[in-house]
Amino acid sequence: MTPTILITDDDPQIRSVLRIALTQAGMRVEEAGDGAEGLRKAQTGRFDLIVLDIGLPEMDGLAMCRALRNDRDTPVLFLTAREDEIDRVLGFELGGDDYVTKPFSPRELIARIRAILRRSAGRSAAPAAQLKHGRLRLTPERHSCEIDGVSVALTAREMTILQQLMGRPEQVIARPTLTDAVYGAHIQVSDRTLDSHLRNLRAKLADAGCDNAIETVHGVGIRMGACGG
Repeated sequence: MTPTILITDDDPQIRSVLRIALTQAGMRVEEAGDGAEGLRKAQTGRFDLIVLDIGLPEMDGLAMCRALRNDRDTPVLFLTAREDEIDRVLGFELGGDDYVTKPFSPRELIARIRAILRRSAGRSAAPAAQLKHGRLRLTPERHSCEIDGVSVALTAREMTILQQLMGRPEQVIARPTLTDAVYGAHIQVSDRTLDSHLRNLRAKLADAGCDNAIETVHGVGIRMGACGG
């Protein structure tokens, strides 16, 4: 099927460049010029991926992604003109799948979009069965996490981290191995980014009653804790 991409950027020239490049790559394109418009379209339409500028009027890209994650798990590729790591960390924490810094090469952006779409299609084509660990239940194909039957809201990144750990509950997973599995081997991600996701994930699980769900083995890696198991 032909993927449909939503471009949300306030610069008409950038939207034009992206529209031409994506159309030539065989994709359908819709556009939005600010965050509020982008959120309305993302919540009412069906998109395979959203290209999202961080520095948007009305509602910036980070706020739009945060609102979108309340009910949608559509993959997001951020565009940013900023070099600060904090933007990238926040983007990943909110469930972003990748980022490209302006000015960018349309060819590189297309390659990254295709990589995200392949990963997304792979998750849909081969859904994982329910994973169980102590009082914790994870059903990746439904994006569902429960502790004692009570739902725990996770971002896409947090879900992927937990899936990786619960898939090998008796093993300590080295940080580089976990980073590659969660963010992709081609993406340069700092330790701070992984730490931010782990901190948020631990806090959510602790609030739901599992304050020992994820353990750090210093100098080795990360593993599942007891969580009542």
